Amino acid sequence: MRRRGYDRARDAGKRRPLSPGARRPPGGIPDGSPGGNGVDGQGVRTVLHAVAATTLLSCVVLGTAPTAMAVPAEPAAGAAAAADPARDRGGAAQDRSKTQVTLALGTVTPKTAEATGAKSKITVTGAVRNVSGQALPGVTVRLRTSAHRMSSRTELAQFAAGQPARLSGAPASRPLPQAGAAGGSASFSLSTTTAAIGLRQFGVYPIGVEVLNQYGQALAGVTTFVTFMPRGTQVKPLSVAWVWPLMSRQHRAADDTFLDDRLAAEISPQGRLGGLVGAAAGTRTPLTWSIDPALMDDVHTMASGAYTVKPPKTERGTRKEKSPAAETWLNALRTASKDDPYFTVPYADPDAVALVRHKMQNHLGIAYGNTGVAGQVLRRQPNAQVAWPPSGMAGPGTLDQMAKLGRLGNGPFLMSSAAFADPAQGYTPSATTSLPTSEGAKRAVVYDETLNKIVSADTRSPGAAVLAEQRFLAETAMISAEAPTLARSLVVVPDRRWNPSPAFAKNLLNHTGSSAWMRTTELAKVAAATPQERVYRGYPDSMEAYELGERYLREVARISRSAARFGSVMAEPITMNYRRAVLRAESSAWRGKSRYRQAVAARGSLDDRLDADMGRVTVIPPEKDRVSLAGDSGKFPITIVNGLPNQTIEVRLEVVSENTARLQVGEVDDEDKLITLGPGQKRSRWIPVQAAGNGDVRVQARLKSSDGRTFGEATYIKVRTTGYGQLALLITGGGLAVLFVGVGVRAIRARRRRKAEAAGDGSTGMGPAAAGPAGAAGSGAAAGAGPVAAGTPDFRPPTRAEAARPPAGPGPVGPAGTPGSAGTAGPVGAAGAAGPAGAPGSAWPGGVAAESAAPAGPAGPPESAPPAESADPADSADPSGSFGTAAADPWPAREAGPGAAPGPSADAESGAGTSGWPAAGRHRGGDQG
Repeated sequence: MRRRGYDRARDAGKRRPLSPGARRPPGGIPDGSPGGNGVDGQGVRTVLHAVAATTLLSCVVLGTAPTAMAVPAEPAAGAAAAADPARDRGGAAQDRSKTQVTLALGTVTPKTAEATGAKSKITVTGAVRNVSGQALPGVTVRLRTSAHRMSSRTELAQFAAGQPARLSGAPASRPLPQAGAAGGSASFSLSTTTAAIGLRQFGVYPIGVEVLNQYGQALAGVTTFVTFMPRGTQVKPLSVAWVWPLMSRQHRAADDTFLDDRLAAEISPQGRLGGLVGAAAGTRTPLTWSIDPALMDDVHTMASGAYTVKPPKTERGTRKEKSPAAETWLNALRTASKDDPYFTVPYADPDAVALVRHKMQNHLGIAYGNTGVAGQVLRRQPNAQVAWPPSGMAGPGTLDQMAKLGRLGNGPFLMSSAAFADPAQGYTPSATTSLPTSEGAKRAVVYDETLNKIVSADTRSPGAAVLAEQRFLAETAMISAEAPTLARSLVVVPDRRWNPSPAFAKNLLNHTGSSAWMRTTELAKVAAATPQERVYRGYPDSMEAYELGERYLREVARISRSAARFGSVMAEPITMNYRRAVLRAESSAWRGKSRYRQAVAARGSLDDRLDADMGRVTVIPPEKDRVSLAGDSGKFPITIVNGLPNQTIEVRLEVVSENTARLQVGEVDDEDKLITLGPGQKRSRWIPVQAAGNGDVRVQARLKSSDGRTFGEATYIKVRTTGYGQLALLITGGGLAVLFVGVGVRAIRARRRRKAEAAGDGSTGMGPAAAGPAGAAGSGAAAGAGPVAAGTPDFRPPTRAEAARPPAGPGPVGPAGTPGSAGTAGPVGAAGAAGPAGAPGSAWPGGVAAESAAPAGPAGPPESAPPAESADPADSADPSGSFGTAAADPWPAREAGPGAAPGPSADAESGAGTSGWPAAGRHRGGDQG
């Protein structure tokens, strides 16, 4: 949920939400903005000036200089807060920008005061440094004490956050002239006794140290506690169990590439992880180790051989040699933990709540399935079953998944006390309780959240470790003092990535075993105790802001799907596993806004590496991504390459046509369907295709795993076919055959016409003209032409005048079969005078005039009748079947008696000249009329 603006309601000391309609008044503070209350800036300044003037006036009236006032470092309340120039307006903490000196405690001895009287001495040591940049005359350090015994843990927390000025006793002080010089420093030692303080009974008492200037003003101060337990005090000791977390940030993207080399520093003897192992090895306090398998995996990788460090957004990595320090640390861990139980969190300690929230609980199951690496590295399997959700808080859905996927069985949940309501009985209950789940009530071990914050605080700064140790002793003693006669258990669990100083961690374990109100125990014994009722409040909504976000996890899920497809083509043994890399991207170590950018950078490195590795297994198409087929079928090669250096793959090649109507892809042989390629190998497959037409068709080639999952991007190849299919060839062949026949027939006819013309001088090859009506005298050759039959190329129907002209009288008739005289009028083939009246020549198909049925005269010369042509090429005069070769006339001239019908010489297609008209009036026999 987004936060809206707030303003301060000064009259009530509370915040109220900014009104949506709030606006900035001209020249003033916006109404509803921080520091505004509907009053403009000028009004606020006026009020502040009035307050300052009133304060100054009161000082003048009382005769007191403001600089001489002894102002405590933390005013009690009300007017004191307004009078303290060194405090912020909230009065909660000192303004660090105005810090003049620093105060750091060195020791508080004894840790637990046990004796009464003047001989029971309490000593506090430390150091003061002048950081103001100028001289501070009259610097003094003073010890403050109080005989007030803490009555509750709440009151203890209030005194811890306060300043020593509220403590009434001041048994000791000491001037520090060296610390008064600019940049000077000085150490101190202040002592008192239990009798001087007034300690009487078992409990926790505050003490403090403050630094004063020459005017008695507190320049710095700190409050701590002394636990007083007189000898002979009878209390039921707390059974305290420690969980020792051994986890780290995620340092790797891919399995063989580290994002940084910080882990090498952490496992050094002076490093964080080195200190944790060393502290555990130097104590007899029983521990239950909580180990992240991813950490074991990382260190084992460093100890096994060379590794690469490649920070995000860099081009090249740095090769690191095998780390002897990693092997040394693993050996030390095996020795320190050999007698202690340990349990593992899921691999890389994923953000279980976020994964369940965003329906990615299968990733949580994979994380639980990869915990075996811890047992392999430590050379012994986990002997405890504990489910520890991030921050010790989770909702019912996450708890159900963790119990089921982690096979929790009778093992407990490890939960923070912040997930439960405050105890109603007025004291801290035992750690064992139960939680409702879908599989019934499950045991839960509740660790103390306050102790978690105390021990997890930064203790590497000067004086911080002493304060944390004293507070740890005070808290545990306060818990015991709440109900001193009641046996209870207490579990201490630092943060997952705890970073204490080695001495501090070791001291905490030693204090647990040596303090009279505590005794050490194991976590398993605490979990086996009778559960006590606690009210589970569930998962707070405010925690969602710290989880891995939806957008971030959506990208991780996409990478996971790509990695799964990549893994599906790998053959055993698998040397490249991206499952653990994906789990590292889902680690709870990336929680929080301060880590978001680093998380995104690490995720990007993983994505880039995965893309690069997947690109090494690819399909190489033919040159220029295209092939050409000379016919309607053929084959073309596709090459599959395995560029992975240490991994064998098994893939299937799938080639699909985008237009199956024009191009179909055939099946490959069964033995070629599954392709196995070793590291660096490549192999080609010939793909058969069948085309149904010519043109370009695109095919899609991609790889699939043996179980049918698609891998990688598709490769597109353009196939160009230049031949015809069978149907197209049949159609084209039939059309060509018809064309050739037509051309041949026309060529034969043209050759015969040329032969007929060559046989006589100018004859067009027409048959003898029968006697027809006499034409008009002197009309000439053209005048004797009658109407041309329809269908000739230049057909023209007779004009109306020609149709109305009366037929000519009978003319003289020449010998039968002789051509008509040049002066003969009337249409060609009209009836002659000697025979019966013949009808005008009718139009034959092709525009050839039919001969008259009138009796013919004596047979003319043989050469006057041209040979008849057959329309069938088989009857051609060319017996060889070759065009352009002269042959004998198969039709000899025959004599016809009077009245005989025309012989075979009557050519149905004769008479057509080159122009398509009969050559009338040109007869070799001359004019017979």
